[in-house]
Amino acid sequence: MNPPTYWQKLDQVVDNSILWNIPEQKTGRISIIGGNVQSFMTEIKNTEFLNSLPIKDANLLLPDALKNKIPTFASVYFAESTESGSFAKSSTLKNFALDSDLALFSGDFSKNSITEIAILDTIKQLHPNQITLLSRDSVDLISANAQEVLEQPNLVILSSMLQLQKVFRAALYPKMLLLSMPIFPVIEILHKFTLSYPCTILTLHQNQIIVAKNGSIYSTPIERTSYTPLSLWSGTLACKIAALSLWNPQNLHHAATTALFWDHRIWILC
Repeated sequence: MNPPTYWQKLDQVVDNSILWNIPEQKTGRISIIGGNVQSFMTEIKNTEFLNSLPIKDANLLLPDALKNKIPTFASVYFAESTESGSFAKSSTLKNFALDSDLALFSGDFSKNSITEIAILDTIKQLHPNQITLLSRDSVDLISANAQEVLEQPNLVILSSMLQLQKVFRAALYPKMLLLSMPIFPVIEILHKFTLSYPCTILTLHQNQIIVAKNGSIYSTPIERTSYTPLSLWSGTLACKIAALSLWNPQNLHHAATTALFWDHRIWILC
């Protein structure tokens, strides 16, 4: 049976122009938000990677419980923290997120109800034209108000299937995702879900990376990329999606898909 017209199976970059048109001059601002007193190295590595790209500002916000625990460098800032060393609700957190073109919620927020409220409130206050990228455990934090967050027009979610199940449940979506499902029913559900909500979703199912937006689906076998089922969630892919989304804000679907083939750009340009 031929796949439906809304589903395109990929073995290479869907839009080469996105990799061709990486800017020569530094442009755009990214706010990276994440970390807690026990776990923060992914956030630092993400910030270092983004600062190696032609981005004008890629700044990191950490809880101030870390202030005397890490070396100071120019692009790191601090916001008020809880007693346990994760983010507390503060104007610093909100303003830092607002002062960017793209807010990357990198993860490592810890299981803390105060932090969950602080991050969720921050996400809800972002401007409609800002891009919001949720990765790792930041996806778990939107369940308390999933429907409102999912309505944000420039939301990108990098999520495991298990996390996506929880988001669907929290949004009271009538179709359930099951880990045991074959690939086609999952594709069909994501097609209908992204017709209902304007977000961009990237997930993994049965070794197929799936990217969905506006009812349109791209999928590619994970072995055709440089990722493994483990490294897909390590933070590197989120950074590449963030950079390409920053430079291509009108085409988040292709930006997220192209990020999968980021490491192929050398032979594309040859």
